[in-house]
Amino acid sequence: MKKLFLIIGAPGSGKTTDAELIAKKHENITHYSTGDMFRAEVNSGSETGKIIDTFIKAGNIVPINIAIKTILTAIKNAPTNTIIIDGYPRSLEQMSELDKYLKDENEVKLISCIEVVVSSEVARDRVLGRNRGADDKEEVFNNRMRVYTEPLKAIQDFYEAKNILTKINAERSIDEIVEDMEKFILSKI
Repeated sequence: MKKLFLIIGAPGSGKTTDAELIAKKHENITHYSTGDMFRAEVNSGSETGKIIDTFIKAGNIVPINIAIKTILTAIKNAPTNTIIIDGYPRSLEQMSELDKYLKDENEVKLISCIEVVVSSEVARDRVLGRNRGADDKEEVFNNRMRVYTEPLKAIQDFYEAKNILTKINAERSIDEIVEDMEKFILSKI
């Protein structure tokens, strides 16, 4: 059975870096970032990639059918039984669609949703300081932050009700954050 860990957090919270570092240390853990999956699709030049690109450039959420297809394919094709996906879910619709899929799925179990907690001020400083591209401009950041925070309470409530929400303070050193997250994940697999 595949064990799935979701990592959510504001833009600039460090969720992708944290997950990458953990996966690098453990051969039995595979990491996927929805952002990386989407950027790879954009870079492929496909029609789907062109559609995704218009959403990313505006700081908006990629349509549910494209996101679910991308994520489910990644989970099923993962080379390990422990999968970390960061940056998902970002909306109530994404959360509901994934939950519907998992209810009928015997091969994948959602173990935890880990929230990487960071203030909006720290997130803004990190994102605007990294200069990775079009999504690192202030107006795009503000939109991404709004898109992240609007459904956050409902997402937290949903996973808390299932008793699978774990929060990690991301305003510490990367070593401390990764150590806490790594210990938690290893304790569940």
